[in-house]
Amino acid sequence: MRPTGWFQVAWSADVLVGEVVRLHYFDTELIAYRGSTGEVHVLDAYCEHLGAHLGHGGTVRGDHIVCPFHGWEWDRNGRNVRIPYQERPNRARRIRAWPVTERNEAVFLWHDTSNRDPLYEVPDIFALFGDDADAGQYYRAHPECVLLRERLPVHPQYVIENGVDFAHFVFVHRASEMPRFTRQDFDEWRFHADFEMTFRPSRTSAAAGDGEVVHGGTQACNVGISLGFSRSWGTGTMRSMIGVTPVDENTSDIRSTTWLERLPGDRGDAIPAELTRRVRIANNQFLADVNIWAHQRYTEPPGLATEEARGFRQVRRWARRFYPPGEPGSGAAEQDAGVTG
Repeated sequence: MRPTGWFQVAWSADVLVGEVVRLHYFDTELIAYRGSTGEVHVLDAYCEHLGAHLGHGGTVRGDHIVCPFHGWEWDRNGRNVRIPYQERPNRARRIRAWPVTERNEAVFLWHDTSNRDPLYEVPDIFALFGDDADAGQYYRAHPECVLLRERLPVHPQYVIENGVDFAHFVFVHRASEMPRFTRQDFDEWRFHADFEMTFRPSRTSAAAGDGEVVHGGTQACNVGISLGFSRSWGTGTMRSMIGVTPVDENTSDIRSTTWLERLPGDRGDAIPAELTRRVRIANNQFLADVNIWAHQRYTEPPGLATEEARGFRQVRRWARRFYPPGEPGSGAAEQDAGVTG
């Protein structure tokens, strides 16, 4: 799987100043490090001298990475800047450096098989939904409100297809009724899907007095095919980010990050005990989707019910721009032949 876009490869807290972190994405060994300037850099993992892996014993010096084998020093752009036993560096060899951006407590890598510069930006989740919010109104997400599921056989496009799949909310997320979509539109790099729905307590919960009817809604914005952002309201306001990043041709890592709105007057970082139930609910909803995705086969063209055909057709046509020719998902066929009912 080689789609184009920004992909989450770590949380910010995973890459401390002076540390070297090993990564493996897009069938490529990588290293991430945070230099003395505080910025995170991602390079291919192998030294261009004799091929030592910089993630096994490599060290950070200032804003550079130093090879453990012979001490060759490489800058953030992958250029050799120092050879300890020679006056001049080797200017002919260069390690591939990847475009990186950091926001929303996360580190993102730009991947494009055509080696184009980034075509769009990763949005600030607090500025995305036009409600004048800022990060200070929410508790930190890491470490209490993050989840990682590694090397699952998951197609990265599943996240955005959730945005048109109205029926799954009843069967996967136990909504009491189908959601009512209030917005579904596309621009060049983003897909918006807003909806409202109702959750009613189960008979068991209602009989025990442990349930309430919750009417809520979600504003969702998918940026590329790999990043899903949402603002949800109901029992409280929360924001979430889901990232699906290909590891190789068959598997992906999936990350979930959730921010809960602060209780009045609370300026602490940690999630208070009275909100832990919301964290558990948010995590369970994410894991319910993951349980389906991890055992799902990407089907093209799919067999669709009449009511859902238009949404799936639109999202798959839009998604084609993020794939090289011939990649799964790049040639989504016309769906009409697959419609039933």
